[in-house]
Amino acid sequence: MHCVRPVTEDLYWVGASDRRLALFENVYPIPRGVSYNAYVLLDEKTVLLDTVDEAISGQFFENLAYVLGERMLDYVVVNHMEPDHCAALMELLHRYPGVAVVGNAKTMTMIGQFFDCELGERALTVKEGDTLPLGKHTLTFAMAPMVHWPEAMVTYDTADKVLFSADAFGTFGALNGNLFADEVEFERDWLADARRYYTNIVGKYGMQVQSLLKKAAALEIRYLCPLHGPVWRKDIGWFVEKYQRWSTYAPEERAVLIVCGSVYGHTENAMDILACRLAEKGVRNIALYNVSNTDVSELVGEAFRCSHIVLAAATYNNGIFTPMENFLLDLKAHNLQNRTVAVVENGSWGPQAGKLMREIVDSMKGMTLLGEGITLKSAVKAAQREALEALAGQLAEDILG
Repeated sequence: MHCVRPVTEDLYWVGASDRRLALFENVYPIPRGVSYNAYVLLDEKTVLLDTVDEAISGQFFENLAYVLGERMLDYVVVNHMEPDHCAALMELLHRYPGVAVVGNAKTMTMIGQFFDCELGERALTVKEGDTLPLGKHTLTFAMAPMVHWPEAMVTYDTADKVLFSADAFGTFGALNGNLFADEVEFERDWLADARRYYTNIVGKYGMQVQSLLKKAAALEIRYLCPLHGPVWRKDIGWFVEKYQRWSTYAPEERAVLIVCGSVYGHTENAMDILACRLAEKGVRNIALYNVSNTDVSELVGEAFRCSHIVLAAATYNNGIFTPMENFLLDLKAHNLQNRTVAVVENGSWGPQAGKLMREIVDSMKGMTLLGEGITLKSAVKAAQREALEALAGQLAEDILG
């Protein structure tokens, strides 16, 4: 049975949610599921904006058939060729043999890579600034390469001021009836997943996101329709400002993230001591995570949020404790910049982790290392307590000052 929601009087959401998928892109845990958004615009011509993942294609086709009724589908716009948005494309072409496929040149190449298909005259190739008149509505196309694939583009409806933003402005999380961001407590319940989505999926491509934001700034946007997560019709500027911060690698908050890699608990004990001293000095909302049992995607999201990061790890096989090394390499891969970092190492007989962690941080842009670091040899002793107290003072002064 169909399950659709109107966005405007002639624009309909025809997507669906997947609450059974454990890992998005087979990498990122999504305990709250994920939505795959697709939209149908009814005018003199009918247009579908993107398809969906194969897992929910049955629901999608029921929704599409209901909205179209007896009408045929004239166009399908492919804003993004990733399979979670195009897996249903071939079945769509079989069901609606008269539909024209709208995409840029890279899109058409990728269609040939994913499918055994010759579009021929059904292919309508567009470039930056091209338009597609539908009747009352006219669609305009803007390229958004590497947000986050090279063929990505966005589509703007000039009549109702709707931006179909592809993977930009998306978020993890299934839609539970409430389609619009103003129908949920977004900052409380969705922002962490929106940040985790951005930082892990798009975070590396800040320069390209900045280019897209400049294009969006020239538009009047009344509706923001991403391919994952809620649709925006209020307070759009608030969410765009988050993207501005994330894409320029500016900390979202003056806050401290403590990431701890501890084998038997002594390094974690040191970080508990540091956290207590920070709290006594007035630092609030301290985030302390065990790197071994926290998914790295959550840690990457928190690193984008916080202005200060403390890395504390045991030496392991004469190197960095493995989960901490993986986290640092992931941060570097996602291009994190402009943070203040403190390093604490532990090594019962040959501490090496501190030097190696500092080398990775030094190789990242705009990173400031705070002090020379602290070395533990097994358990915390009086000298290390004093050093942790001093580090807490430095951090608190820098964060609160």
